[in-house]
Amino acid sequence: MIYDRAGRYPEFIEHFHKLFARSQNVLRGRWENFWSSEQTCVVRLVGREAVLDKLAYTAANPVLDHLVERVHHWPGVNGLSALLNGRPLCATRPLHFFRPHGPMPEAHEITLTIPPELGPADVVLSDLRDRVRALELDRAADRQRTGRRVLGRRAVLAQSWHDRPTSCEPRRNLRPRIAAPNKWARVEALLRDRAFVEEYHDARARWQEGAAAVFPLGTYWLHRFASVPIPEI
Repeated sequence: MIYDRAGRYPEFIEHFHKLFARSQNVLRGRWENFWSSEQTCVVRLVGREAVLDKLAYTAANPVLDHLVERVHHWPGVNGLSALLNGRPLCATRPLHFFRPHGPMPEAHEITLTIPPELGPADVVLSDLRDRVRALELDRAADRQRTGRRVLGRRAVLAQSWHDRPTSCEPRRNLRPRIAAPNKWARVEALLRDRAFVEEYHDARARWQEGAAAVFPLGTYWLHRFASVPIPEI
């Protein structure tokens, strides 16, 4: 989950997906596409409640699917623990892909933070901790009722990297662009999106005619590659 003040998430996604795909293909001896050819699904979260809902869902995802009992049991990277404890995440440069003396640093640290727009960080983190715990207890109650067991850390780690699900994901369904628990917040966000599209089309038409045009904030491709002007943040 990212907070994109400067409207640069397409650049971030492009760079991250490109490097990660190349690195993993080299590691696994793979070729062809690493990611799906579909457009990346990016959902804008409207309001504090939507952000906290998705944070809790993302953190508790292995618990929700009964892979582990508690979030901290997950054997992979634990962003929740780092966020709640103010501990930086450290990544080291993969030796199998990047040059030893290239521009990529040997290691890099990042500290996850709460944007001030969501409110006091301690209040937000306390709320997040409670939501995650509620999801853990809900799944524990479900297992007690049904007799289902978690897969467990050892079984998760024993899986082969090229295993795949036996079921098929739904196709041709809705691809949401906005998430908000409140109906009117969703309507307002959709109206803002419509206004952006109309303003963009008007600016592009003027620009193509050679007239002066300022594109709306959020214009990415033309601003990056054609240097069209946008309002300053």
